[in-house]
Amino acid sequence: MAQKVAKVGIKREKGYLYFIDKQGDVSCAKMSRGNKKGGSPKKVAKVGVKKQSGYLYFIDKQGDVSSAKMVRGGKKKKSAAKKKKK
Repeated sequence: MAQKVAKVGIKREKGYLYFIDKQGDVSCAKMSRGNKKGGSPKKVAKVGVKKQSGYLYFIDKQGDVSSAKMVRGGKKKKSAAKKKKK
């Protein structure tokens, strides 16, 4: 279940990818289509979210910053002791 981190209220434009950058601000970049290259990112809103390890940060439908705990699936690795016996 996702929870809101910051209320921003961003209005999205079609053809742009919105994301949380390394500084914790909201940025957008033009998406690449076919032969056309994408654009360089530009800041949309200065939020300054402190990211926590193990959480996914995204822009929700209302245009606010939300986070959800990452679900880590996959096959478990065998321990080193079991590998040495074989």
